Amino acid sequence: MEGKTQQIGDNMNLAGELKKYSSISIVGSEKNTGKTVTLNYLIKILHDSKINIGVTSIGIDGESTDQVTKTKKPEIILGEGDFFATSEKHYKSKKITSEIFDISDENTSIGRVVTAKAKNSGKVIISGPQNNLWIKKTIDKMKKYGADTVLVDGAISRLSHASPAVTEAVVFSTGAAFSLSESEILKDTIHRINLSRLDKEYDFNDEENGVYIKTDEGIIKTKIKSLLMYEDIDRYIEGKKDVKIYTTGAVTDSFLKHMTEKKYAENLTVVADDFTKFFISPQIFNLFLKSKGKLRVLKSSKIIAVTVNPVSPSGYTINTEGIISKINNIFGIPVFDVMKEVSSYEL
Repeated sequence: MEGKTQQIGDNMNLAGELKKYSSISIVGSEKNTGKTVTLNYLIKILHDSKINIGVTSIGIDGESTDQVTKTKKPEIILGEGDFFATSEKHYKSKKITSEIFDISDENTSIGRVVTAKAKNSGKVIISGPQNNLWIKKTIDKMKKYGADTVLVDGAISRLSHASPAVTEAVVFSTGAAFSLSESEILKDTIHRINLSRLDKEYDFNDEENGVYIKTDEGIIKTKIKSLLMYEDIDRYIEGKKDVKIYTTGAVTDSFLKHMTEKKYAENLTVVADDFTKFFISPQIFNLFLKSKGKLRVLKSSKIIAVTVNPVSPSGYTINTEGIISKINNIFGIPVFDVMKEVSSYEL
């Protein structure tokens, strides 16, 4: 695939990739990067490929006007037979006929979550579960009712629902709303894809909250609550070789920078539950790896496609061809200009 720009307009190939996964998150690098347009496109492609789908959201999606920016937003369009999960408030405002399969016992701030099946095509507002465990339960319900692939649209700046504990794969949306600089968009996107492709670690299992350290003496649970207390970790690893540190919490720049400056990185493997737990910059990521440190995850997930929105909220437009070509050449995944491709494919 190297040297060829693969647009998402190759719908059969994209549908074939999407249907490999029973649940897919759509996340954005910034607000107004085209997540909802992407969601509609994926719904259409999967529906046209005769794949039974479900749709839910960790935020509110499908409103005609953004409640923060007051700009016009695309509404979510479902096809006949598509499952969806939304709050009671927005279920009542739907513009389709549907069959109810489930009403949750739990409440969101705008009512219980209704899981239903569309009986005809039309527009809906999706405002689903508000935590990861609830999302996972909702995904499982829709799969039980007949959905093959469930799409989860995420809240801005919140990646936790992209965890492999919730969904199996990720579609990442970026563009001019994130930056008007091609190099900045590339750097950020490449970094996020790299994080999503970290190798798995097998020496640890899901553990109770805390920090665990493995040396040649075995695995111990420390009294350290998080890697933010990185100076307290020094005494556990000083003078040791082939050390592995596993945290149930976040891995941050300050921790990796400290480990690098103390010359511990060369003998160190840092492990987190999954890539959403790494809150690190491209600079520190590269510095740690250059110092021969290793980063691993207990559960793997990956970004399987990237969408680029060329238009910023202020009206500026960027050229997406270079971004699309470079990301595709590096990773060999579908990358597309969301506005150009969607306009050529009737929704």
